[in-house]
Amino acid sequence: MASNRPAPEAPFIPSQYDGDPFVYGGARPDEGPFEEWNPTEESVRPVRGRHRVGKQRGGGLARSSTVLGVGVIAAVAGGGMASAQTGKPPVSISMPDLPSVGSLISEEETPAGSATALSDIAAVADEVTEQGGSGSDAGEALHARIMAQVEQQQSQAEDKAAAEAVAAAEKEAKEKAAAAKKAAEEKAAEEKRKAEEEAKQKAEAERLAELARQYALPTSSYTVSSTFGQAGAYWASGQHTGLDFAAPTGTLIKAVHTGTITSAGWDGSYGYKTVLTLDDGTEIWYAHQSSISVSVGQQVNTGDVIGRVGSTGNSTGAHLHLEVHTGSGAGIDPMAWLQSKGLTV
Repeated sequence: MASNRPAPEAPFIPSQYDGDPFVYGGARPDEGPFEEWNPTEESVRPVRGRHRVGKQRGGGLARSSTVLGVGVIAAVAGGGMASAQTGKPPVSISMPDLPSVGSLISEEETPAGSATALSDIAAVADEVTEQGGSGSDAGEALHARIMAQVEQQQSQAEDKAAAEAVAAAEKEAKEKAAAAKKAAEEKAAEEKRKAEEEAKQKAEAERLAELARQYALPTSSYTVSSTFGQAGAYWASGQHTGLDFAAPTGTLIKAVHTGTITSAGWDGSYGYKTVLTLDDGTEIWYAHQSSISVSVGQQVNTGDVIGRVGSTGNSTGAHLHLEVHTGSGAGIDPMAWLQSKGLTV
């Protein structure tokens, strides 16, 4: 602590009363008359040096608390040395990231990450000093302050973790709800698609059933012997242009649909041939007949007999050669055409 320079001693003057007995109020043999000393500015001038401490009030760390703060930290680091002097048990505390003593003396700012600010340490020391406390009391107060900060930080961390857990749970719940909604929508869409497909198939089946009542196969008791487009040397074009129904000679040949007979008679390699023209312009050719039962211009209905199976013209056996031509004259597959009318060949 700071101290003043000691006052100079008064000059010693031997007593003139040496050997006199002690008398109350009188002179003492071991005390002589003293020279009066008056303090001067030089004698009371404060010592300048390392122990001089000036007080600084206001924001920041007070210089008057520096030595006390150093004493508090020294007491804490020494395991309660100050407490030992006062007879109190030592206080065991943790000092997270405490600044060095040099930083306290140099009054620099609190380092980043320090759990206890320097101003807080000084404030604790000042409070304890003002209340007449000792260094151990300052250590206990500082320990309590640090533990309060630790508990506050732990509480904040727990609150943050709880908030993050709630947010994660909400996010997961939203994702699950979205996935469930999407799955339900996809399932509903699939069911709708299936229902529409089934309805479409049902409608097509009804349409074909209705057409089947309007159309008929050209003959019965048959076997398909050659198909459309089949290659072979028997045909002048190199491939078969129709659909062959092999059947015994004389088997009845029927009109596949309502229409008009536009041709009936001999036609070279086709032998006896009849042409039935439908209302949409489609032509049905019946060839290799053994006989013809209709005439040109005659109106026929579905299932009416128009001739009989034979083997006339370029033929290797009794069969009905059936061809289908569009209104433009192009030949198409008779089997596909019959199936499109709801017939099973």
